[in-house]
Amino acid sequence: MKKRLGIISLFVLLFAAFIMVWNFSYQKGKEEGYVPIKENSSTQTSIPSESGVFERSEFALEYENMPVDENHQRTLDTYYNNRAYYGAPPSVPHPIKDEKSLGGNTCLQCHQNGGFVEKLNAYAPVTPHPEMISCRQCHVAQNSQSLFVAANSTKVHAPKVGVNNALIGTPPMIPHQLQMRENCLSCHAGPAAPKEIRVSHPERINCRQCHVPTDKVVTEIKVFERTNSITNE
Repeated sequence: MKKRLGIISLFVLLFAAFIMVWNFSYQKGKEEGYVPIKENSSTQTSIPSESGVFERSEFALEYENMPVDENHQRTLDTYYNNRAYYGAPPSVPHPIKDEKSLGGNTCLQCHQNGGFVEKLNAYAPVTPHPEMISCRQCHVAQNSQSLFVAANSTKVHAPKVGVNNALIGTPPMIPHQLQMRENCLSCHAGPAAPKEIRVSHPERINCRQCHVPTDKVVTEIKVFERTNSITNE
């Protein structure tokens, strides 16, 4: 009888140990299988790489109901001509009163929310990153119409409009990087947006729900060939 009780007790201990080991393994498996999401101060959660598209959501309906000013529209040509190369920060095409001025006191007065500037007869473009107030760190004054002299450097062409759809009829993909450009409405909506890329539905503020990034941000670049090499005679 004692022998039988000993066998039953051993079986119960082994079964309990098995349950404990299995439960520990199951819990560890859950930790490895699910990535925790950091909770915000509100009840909603957000993906950091996509949260920027909502930063100007309060202007979405205003942009939708805003009439188009046909006489003061920007084009993609003027948009790219104000850059040293595709992807570069735009230069400052107007005089700067104080060369040491920073964004919080000067630049953001016009470029945080935009608006028509009578002196320049144009709408001020809206910056997608107003939190970076040291504007002059990247944006330099334009002292001439020709930023560079002619060279044999490989030219990177800007993406063309209407040819970056994954399939016919699908929403166009995002042809540029998203770093410091997460705020879609700042460039694609409003009177200062280039007319070729002005979105027709700014009220749909969750842009990344349909428009996905693409890694093909430049056209094919050929092999670089040096044409001005110096030869020793």
